[in-house]
Amino acid sequence: MISLATNIMSLLVMNNLRSSQQAMQTSMERLSSGLRINSAKDDPAGQAIANRMGAQIRGMNQAIRNTNDGISMVQTAEGSLDLINDSLQRIRELSVQALNGTNSSEDRASIQLEIDQR
Repeated sequence: MISLATNIMSLLVMNNLRSSQQAMQTSMERLSSGLRINSAKDDPAGQAIANRMGAQIRGMNQAIRNTNDGISMVQTAEGSLDLINDSLQRIRELSVQALNGTNSSEDRASIQLEIDQR
């Protein structure tokens, strides 16, 4: 008859060694990465919260970029409106000047030429 003997004590030691090695590997991962959660198995609820917060941060960063783009567009429009306002003020000055009865036809033609160029 053949008998197979198992050494229960050695199996327990092997099992404890494997558990210790896994715990050590997890600790080394955390130390090397500097993160408390390296994967969802470390803390599923914490990972879900971190994912949600990451999405919120990305959304807020995009909102900030969009706001900055909007501010730039408004500043560009404001600059254009300033130029238009300056042109209209100059046209008004020229129109008042043209109404002066002392201007010759050449003077009025010169005034009209400047208005046309604006």
